[in-house]
Amino acid sequence: MKTSIRRGGWLMLAAALLSSSLSWAQAPSLHDLAQRVDKHYNQLRSLKANFTESYAGMGRKRTESGVVMLAKPGRMRWDYSSGKIFVLDGKYAWFYTRGAAQVQRIPAKQLDDLRSPLRFLLGHTQIEKEMTGLTMAASGGHYTLTGQIKGDQRMKRVTLTVSAEGTILALDAEEFDGALTHIGLSGEQPNAALPESTFHFTPPVGVPVVDSLPPV
Repeated sequence: MKTSIRRGGWLMLAAALLSSSLSWAQAPSLHDLAQRVDKHYNQLRSLKANFTESYAGMGRKRTESGVVMLAKPGRMRWDYSSGKIFVLDGKYAWFYTRGAAQVQRIPAKQLDDLRSPLRFLLGHTQIEKEMTGLTMAASGGHYTLTGQIKGDQRMKRVTLTVSAEGTILALDAEEFDGALTHIGLSGEQPNAALPESTFHFTPPVGVPVVDSLPPV
């Protein structure tokens, strides 16, 4: 009798543990996943990651890669392996390609660029408030959050690929003119030590600064 009771107890314990493990394995709700993304990035002071960027639109295609760095408040830097540099110092966005004849500059408030919203990733993330028509789906062991950025007249649809923990792995954007942009992120370094000089851009000696729209 005692053996039977013991066996029954073990079976009940095993069933409870299995039920608990299955509940943890269940997919998060859209709200839970959005909250995980918010929590992950809102607690960071800085971030460094590798990126790949592909663009297809206006009859052109390109694929590039490099390193992206972000820091509160609203600063970021993209160093492309091709020699392109994009720095947002909080007031101006600077675009320069090593060896080019000029530096392009535009006020941050006028910046209409897919990379621009990412400057608010640290400390300001509110996925459910910033995106409308938000939907969630499972994708290759990860999840996607798809919607439209409020007030954005350029982007038709934006999709974030995120891990179950809330880390953004990729951003895909479809513009109303049909152009498609993909930005993949890897090797994330939360709270990376980034000196202030990272987000200061000094034009090369003799190279003029031209106020203009950012290049595509």
